[in-house]
Amino acid sequence: MIPATIVQGHRVASGLNGNPRFPGGTLRMQLPFFAELGLDLSAFYPGTLNVSIAPLSYRVVQPRHTFRALKWHPEDPAEDFSFFDVTVHRDGAEPVRGWIYHPHPDTKPVHFQKPDVLELLLPWTEGLSYGTKIRLEVPAEQMMIEPC
Repeated sequence: MIPATIVQGHRVASGLNGNPRFPGGTLRMQLPFFAELGLDLSAFYPGTLNVSIAPLSYRVVQPRHTFRALKWHPEDPAEDFSFFDVTVHRDGAEPVRGWIYHPHPDTKPVHFQKPDVLELLLPWTEGLSYGTKIRLEVPAEQMMIEPC
């Protein structure tokens, strides 16, 4: 289990930052493209839950899904995305299964994450807020978690 803390992100995926370039958020804009490629994310909250795994970082091994050169925005360049299985554990609650959403930093034009931050896609889950401590279960064959 990987200890993690929920942190505030850029609020672009959910659209909560109000950026008019991404009406409704980047995820709402991307969902039809992922669905067309075989990954239906409609059961998940249309925003990411950002978690810090500091002092650890991650290394991509073999994602469950990778989509290359996805042109999802009319003005921005195409991006690469990967998805990894994740199960979120917290005290007093049932585990929640979802995805680690990973826009590849080498193709992402803006809104970069720190090397210890992962973006999670989960169903809406009560009781998760900034500062909440959780534990992540990620298959080692998909992603390695290691010291920075």
